[in-house]
Amino acid sequence: MSSEAAASAHDAPEGAHDAHGHHGPKWLAHHFDTPAQQFDAAKLGMWAFLAQELLFFSGLFVAYGVYRSWYPEMFRLASHQLNKEMGAFNTVVLLFSSFTAAMAVRSAQLGKQKATGNYILVTIACALGFLVVKYFEYAHKFHSGLLPGRFFHPHHLEHGVTTLPDTASSFFSIYFMTTGVHGIHVLVGIGVMIWIWIRNQRGEFSKEYFTPVDIVALYWHLVDLVWIYLFPLLYLV
Repeated sequence: MSSEAAASAHDAPEGAHDAHGHHGPKWLAHHFDTPAQQFDAAKLGMWAFLAQELLFFSGLFVAYGVYRSWYPEMFRLASHQLNKEMGAFNTVVLLFSSFTAAMAVRSAQLGKQKATGNYILVTIACALGFLVVKYFEYAHKFHSGLLPGRFFHPHHLEHGVTTLPDTASSFFSIYFMTTGVHGIHVLVGIGVMIWIWIRNQRGEFSKEYFTPVDIVALYWHLVDLVWIYLFPLLYLV
């Protein structure tokens, strides 16, 4: 049994009912019998969602592997047009944000409302910083004509590269698809964390109930994990 469920079982004696005949604490959904059942169902549902997200990203990784096996030299040349410093900075930012997300969960478990809110805000700030850096990266690619498909017209290349083969458009197609989809996940994470922060400010979480904070942190760890793979595959070829 989780610490949340154990604490709930202690604080809400079996058989307790509210005015509507609902048993248990007010945050226990009516279709669950116990806090432990609700917590386990939420975690199982989130892990199932994360599993299908991994399957979704795996298709993009397979496409990367296939095209890289076909055009290894092209991938190396095209990769040199990515800003490794920006990519490394974003990697550090996301790793730190995973730490603050974990600390938000720990603070919620301890009933520290202010600390929980502060850690969530820091995590949101890191996510926004990641997107700002990605904006500048994308702006450079648009300026240099390093775009997918028929929009691929490279110029102002860096690192001594004077030209790129037409097949390099495949690399930038994969680059924009993988980082773009990842960026959408970052945006979703920001939205959900803002919602969690608002609920925390309302005092909805405590030592007995912190499931939403835990669930959102799990999602954010997935966002971090995917980027940890994207960075070396795209930037360090």
